[in-house]
Amino acid sequence: MERIEPQHGDTEAATRVWSVTEFCVRHRLDNEEEARLLRLFGPFATACELRYNAKRAPKWR
Repeated sequence: MERIEPQHGDTEAATRVWSVTEFCVRHRLDNEEEARLLRLFGPFATACELRYNAKRAPKWR
């Protein structure tokens, strides 16, 4: 395990702002999930928020 100081970490990717619709298209989320994320965040959200809140059905089902 290695400790990383906050000033050395890369936070730019996590704080990048995405269009919720574009995120859903890129990650192949269905229309229901897109509508849920739009209700939750509005038209824009950070990449971190979208990744942690997106629900996607497993491919094997």
